[in-house]
Amino acid sequence: MKQHLYDLIIIGGGPAGLTAGIYAGRSKLKTLLVAGNVPGGQIYLTYQVDNYPGFPESITGPDLVDRMVSQVKRFGADFQEQEATKVDFSNQPYKVYIGDEVHETRSVIVATGSSNRLLGLESETRLMGRGVFVCATCDAALYEELKVVAVGGGESALQEALDITKFANEVVIVHRNSGFSATKYLIDEVAKNPKITSMMRHTVEEILGQNYVEGVRVRDRDTGEESVIKTDGVLIAIGWIPNTGLFRDQLELTDQGYIVADSVFTSKPGIFVAGDLNDTEYRQLVTACSSGCKAAIEAEKYLIQTHR
Repeated sequence: MKQHLYDLIIIGGGPAGLTAGIYAGRSKLKTLLVAGNVPGGQIYLTYQVDNYPGFPESITGPDLVDRMVSQVKRFGADFQEQEATKVDFSNQPYKVYIGDEVHETRSVIVATGSSNRLLGLESETRLMGRGVFVCATCDAALYEELKVVAVGGGESALQEALDITKFANEVVIVHRNSGFSATKYLIDEVAKNPKITSMMRHTVEEILGQNYVEGVRVRDRDTGEESVIKTDGVLIAIGWIPNTGLFRDQLELTDQGYIVADSVFTSKPGIFVAGDLNDTEYRQLVTACSSGCKAAIEAEKYLIQTHR
């Protein structure tokens, strides 16, 4: 079994993990970044990024990810496009398993992010980034003077529907229940917004379109009747699933499955967290990068204090 000892292993290849890799490499830490099969996380699915500083003409998500990966490699971090399959944080040095390899490390940054809860439709996957999107702040500007269907009825769904109305001409909220599960303020704001209409007790059965979204087929949960809504975009806003299954018996988790942390510090020394796993409010590219920076700096401080 192949084995290595690192100063730092970063698990997760989204913006937080990649930024941590850049900072760790520049600090001359012996670093391994376990990026997963598709580096970039959710940003890789974003067709156009307009709100990342330094790109006034915008940049595609995949292009930005490629630049960040190149920057990580430039500063010397080892880079593996594979999934971590197991971790052992019971004793120092900590162990991270990748297939038949085990890597030992003095510190760890967990940046595995969260996954948007999806509807589970084939068409949803096929049209992701082609009219189906999961972040209004990221993509709403693409729907200037167009129509969007927003699926969901919680706090984030209503807030994102309101955000979309800054650009789109019309937003239709499709929600499976008879009432929204959000603050009264947001419910009132949605109710008085002339661009928003709501279809309660309806579910999305299919997203229509071959290469780009053209509409959705919805079903009335009371009557069973189906109808088609023509639309240019579909926002899926039905919640998130933290990608923390790997750490269930290794780190303290909240009831929702997020890692218990104070800023970037977990309950175990030398193990830090970055990205969406400790940011359930903003979930932005720039804030993910910020937390990756913080985690890498704190990891370096820890190593200086304990191993140098």
